[in-house]
Amino acid sequence: MAAPQNSPALHPAVVAVTRRIRERSAPTRSAYLALLDAMAQRRPGAERMGCANVAHAFAALPGADKFKVVAEKAPNIGIITAYNDLLSAHQPLQHYPDLIKAEARKHGATAQVAGGVPAMCDGVTQGFEGMELSLFSRDTIAMATAVGLSHDVFDCALMLGVCDKIVPGLLIGALHFGHLPTVFVPAGPMTSGLSNNDKSKVREKAAQGLVGREELLAAESAAYHGPGTCTFYGTANSNQMLLEAMGLHVPGTAFINPGNSVREELTREAARTVLGITKAKRFAPIGKVVDERCIVNAMVALLATGGSTNHLIHWVAVARAAGIVIDWNDFSALSDVVPLLTRVYPNGSADVNQFQDAGGPGFVIRELLDAGFMHADVLTVRSGGLREYCGVPAAQADGSLQWTDAGASKDEAVVRPALAPFSASGGLKLLQGNLGRSVIKISAVPDDRHIIEAPCRVFDSQDALHVAFKAGELDRDVICVVRWQGPQANGMPELHKLTPPLAVLQGKGFRVALVTDGRMSGASGKVPAAIHVSPEAAAGGDLARVRDGDVIRLDANAETLQVLVDATEWAARPLATMPEALRAANGVGMGRELFANMRRNALAAEQGACTWL
Repeated sequence: MAAPQNSPALHPAVVAVTRRIRERSAPTRSAYLALLDAMAQRRPGAERMGCANVAHAFAALPGADKFKVVAEKAPNIGIITAYNDLLSAHQPLQHYPDLIKAEARKHGATAQVAGGVPAMCDGVTQGFEGMELSLFSRDTIAMATAVGLSHDVFDCALMLGVCDKIVPGLLIGALHFGHLPTVFVPAGPMTSGLSNNDKSKVREKAAQGLVGREELLAAESAAYHGPGTCTFYGTANSNQMLLEAMGLHVPGTAFINPGNSVREELTREAARTVLGITKAKRFAPIGKVVDERCIVNAMVALLATGGSTNHLIHWVAVARAAGIVIDWNDFSALSDVVPLLTRVYPNGSADVNQFQDAGGPGFVIRELLDAGFMHADVLTVRSGGLREYCGVPAAQADGSLQWTDAGASKDEAVVRPALAPFSASGGLKLLQGNLGRSVIKISAVPDDRHIIEAPCRVFDSQDALHVAFKAGELDRDVICVVRWQGPQANGMPELHKLTPPLAVLQGKGFRVALVTDGRMSGASGKVPAAIHVSPEAAAGGDLARVRDGDVIRLDANAETLQVLVDATEWAARPLATMPEALRAANGVGMGRELFANMRRNALAAEQGACTWL
């Protein structure tokens, strides 16, 4: 699809990064597209497969649907769902398959639930053993998606899922069936409860022992109170922003609340959209939609909204599933020029509902397109291309949907135009130095905290840091090093429980920072944190050389992370090994034994922590 005549010239940095990715990815992308084209040339499954295979696939279909798909050769939608009623974000998905099947029948098609995928909540497992399954659940979801679609009787697919690892996992799985037109179907955020700022204040008080469990639980329950995603702009909601920017949603679907009258019609529209691609034989399968320009658009959207640091891992893996190779240098080069257009918690006080009300994804995408930061000439699941994603959907009197331009910002404390951004550059920085490569999210960090230099305290676990905090041992300027937290060590759990104690120390006026080979939450906030340090300590990374008292300098402005030790002495230092007690405990209990092979084979964080390459 050609870009509109009035499309502005792309920013030179966007052009350069896109070209670099295209050239770097040429061999793997070509091989991917060749496989995709070969798969697309085959006859439909009901015609290609043996009679017994076909009979098994459609044995449970109602008679009329069975006739449509077998005799009339009607399109058959494969549904992959992440439904469970433990996760607030996925509970609304329960009735989506029935809506989709009913809508498919209206258009002479059929739909089947091809499979379910696991969906876990980091909020439930945070700080406990189950969190060590979290990152690898992404690749498990991808494999479960592949199992469902491997029945190979589908003409197109709908992916039902929302949260942290679920969307990247569904996307990786779907890209391995890149010949299928595919649309993603979310459920939206919960309505606003206790504000994220007020919730954080209670957490910090609890970390200091100023409030008890009863008050803390009341605050948490007032914040997380109903169906839908959490309302802060963490990984789950960053997922939805990125899918809008990639053109994989029905436009404007991301942040419509469950129960909103528009939400059901958007789900029906997803079925109509994927059938429209299939019936028109418009060659826009997901493997063609997700090209290097699409990936760059996602990266730009992440940076412009101050999104989750987890996507510096996840989108590397997503891109690789489509034969595209990206790295943190690409993110860094874009971050230098992409303006920050939003202030959504933790980068501001607004939640995603206020973001939606102020203009939402439609506003941000339009501003980025008009300023030359996003590729307009891309395929999407809609015939009108990425410009369709500048609209906000609303239901008409007859129940139909109509999109109107997002217009001007309704609240410039939440979203701003590209000509008057909150910051001239994005919120992510690549740090390099004698500790390796890491990333930092600075969009929520006060300017006077972008450089921290202090003696370090080394911890082998997040629990050890909590013990030291409670004992008052960290009441000073300090850089806390938490190692043995990478993919190979223990599955790279999120370390979000470190945020309250470190925030307390910073609030007392101490200059503090975190350095770790683990992950922080998508809600990484106001404490400077150099995360995803690669190579990780367990893989022989230099984090294993650090000793208590070493002075570390974290300089986000210069984009460096250095331990200030004489180079000769540093090189001569032996690498510490993981404590035997920690090694023995890692991977034992709570099903972690089943993931041992993933830990052994996991690539580095910058390579997406992939377990399947």
